[in-house]
Amino acid sequence: MAKEKTVYVCTQCGGTSPKWLGKCPECGAWNTLEESVADNTTSARHRFQALAKSMPAATLSEIEASDVDRTPTGIEELDRVLGGGIVAGGVVLIGGDPGIGKSTLLLQAVDALSLQVPVLYVTGEESTAQVALRSRRLGLAGTKVRVLAEIQLEKILATVASEQPAFCVIDSIQTVYSDQLTSAPGSVAQVRECAAQLTRTAKATGTAMVLVGHVTKEGTLAGPRVLEHIVDTVLYFEGDTHSSFRLVRAFKNRFGAVNEIGVFAMTERGLKGVTNPSAIFLSTHGEPVPGSVVLVTLEGTRPMLVEIQALVDSGGPSPRRLSVGLDRDRLAMLLAVLHRHAGVACMDQDVFVNAVGGVRISEPAADLAVLLAIQSSLRGRPLPRGFIAFGEVGLAGEVRPAPRGQERLKEAAKLGFSIAVVPKANAPKKPIEGLTIHAVERIEEAIEVARSLH
Repeated sequence: MAKEKTVYVCTQCGGTSPKWLGKCPECGAWNTLEESVADNTTSARHRFQALAKSMPAATLSEIEASDVDRTPTGIEELDRVLGGGIVAGGVVLIGGDPGIGKSTLLLQAVDALSLQVPVLYVTGEESTAQVALRSRRLGLAGTKVRVLAEIQLEKILATVASEQPAFCVIDSIQTVYSDQLTSAPGSVAQVRECAAQLTRTAKATGTAMVLVGHVTKEGTLAGPRVLEHIVDTVLYFEGDTHSSFRLVRAFKNRFGAVNEIGVFAMTERGLKGVTNPSAIFLSTHGEPVPGSVVLVTLEGTRPMLVEIQALVDSGGPSPRRLSVGLDRDRLAMLLAVLHRHAGVACMDQDVFVNAVGGVRISEPAADLAVLLAIQSSLRGRPLPRGFIAFGEVGLAGEVRPAPRGQERLKEAAKLGFSIAVVPKANAPKKPIEGLTIHAVERIEEAIEVARSLH
């Protein structure tokens, strides 16, 4: 009997090596190569077939292109993240921590869509009775929702062919396996092959598919990164399990904007969309307090108001710099800029910065708000009620403009804010009713404005 040939497969990128190595030669990750049986089946060759239909070469300007038709899911915040609704033949990969609400949200979406188009919910982690129990708990009718409890890929594809759904959910891709491969469900080869086969089916039949993916302890999608390249849209569930609020963020979207977010509140009846997310991220202080500044940040196409809180306290010989929801390295850089260009020294102080509500802010437009909050806490003087700020701060002390500044200012004025410190390039040409704008070019100007408003 011929000995089975083994290869070592990287769990991060799916790259292979004939022998074990400490470092993956493809992606450079350490200790990710695992032994598996080499694929000698025809499916290994099919894996490299094109996922989209092949077409002859054509001139770009002569190709007919029109906007894709979308079907709203009935959940407004989910439609916002998807770019307006589901697209025929589109494949969505959604990941998140266990118990954060992935299956709940998709079951609600399936139930709402079942009133418009035929749907199929494939569960590999629960029985049909468990899905029905959750549906009753959420108060869903489920009269037109077809459910299949199956993990074998070939049976799932046969059911899709017979049911011909317009929308299909696979919960989850890590539980599905193909008989064409000898490796276990959840392995790199199985996840990659099953995702490719399901994507091929979606493109060929026009069925919109959603693949639920597990995440690793680092918070990234488990399995090979090739999954994110195969699918059209990648969504991540974010949020603290101790909080009732959840964020769904688009990291990749071939049919819409990336970094768009949907905000949900977890209730007894499932996930409900939050129409005014700024209310979540603003604390309710009776009176203005030192170290608190409201930032107008941009999440996708939506301006949101988030409260930035800073606490500066005596730290002794080894002061700490901690941030929650903001980049810690950027905080250290901003403190150096504050000292060098504005003369505000914190070298012997502990500095703690927090974005209220558990939101993560990655854009540099938060710099100015962070520095003004630190200065307010250090002096123990609160900024006036209705104060907002945004702008990027450079190492030379200049305040750079933030993208779409007019929309940020209009959103703040709509919510009743009256004083704004913004980069000079973001100052509106026409005054905004109810909003007094202080345009600054350098950080020392911003600090002077803040001190005059105390």
